[in-house]
Amino acid sequence: MEHWIYSLNLFGKTFTVNLDTIFTMWFAMLVLIIFAFFATRKLSIVPSKLQAASEALMNFFYGTLDTMMPSKNRQHVPFVASLFLFILFANLMGQLPLRIIHLKSGELASPTNDINVTASLAILVLIYYITAGLIAKKWKFFIHEFSFQGIIMFLVELLEMFTRPLSLAIRLFANIFAGEVLISICLGISAKFLPLPVMFFELIVAFIQATVFMMLTIAYVSSAASVEE
Repeated sequence: MEHWIYSLNLFGKTFTVNLDTIFTMWFAMLVLIIFAFFATRKLSIVPSKLQAASEALMNFFYGTLDTMMPSKNRQHVPFVASLFLFILFANLMGQLPLRIIHLKSGELASPTNDINVTASLAILVLIYYITAGLIAKKWKFFIHEFSFQGIIMFLVELLEMFTRPLSLAIRLFANIFAGEVLISICLGISAKFLPLPVMFFELIVAFIQATVFMMLTIAYVSSAASVEE
């Protein structure tokens, strides 16, 4: 489970990059871009199978946001949908036969089994819901009132604000990484039959983890952008 590490020397400092993660991450993004291009290329009143599937998928996102965030949720659909689709496909990449492509070191596994990727996604969520909160509440997003109780609540919410992305990153990384380790162990014991039920289970885990990440993101954005009346 080692990575293909490449070292860069910039401004007198050495930076390391996981090339296998970069390749799989960009491959996941490329597949989604191609899918979006063909799904929106020729829209018609009588939808094709691809258009019908795409519309059903978007209805899923709209319905989820309508349930969890009833008012002013349409502007959040692009971010939430992109996040879910990328995480789902990135999770599923661990079950694709990409390991037959031999690299210098490491392997082409799920990009979400790299803590750097999940942490980056969590930071994006942090920036997004802080921005949504500032737009909706202005300075009241950080402190509700200038009092002792208000300051204490501000410190508690500030701590919670930065533990949320940490829990998002670790949860997604740990589940995907543990699943791929388990499959590798099963391959070592019995490569013909034992990995199949585990791989099927990991397909379910991939969808569940993408859904959990999306649901928590919507909950954080809803909490940040909701205005008390």
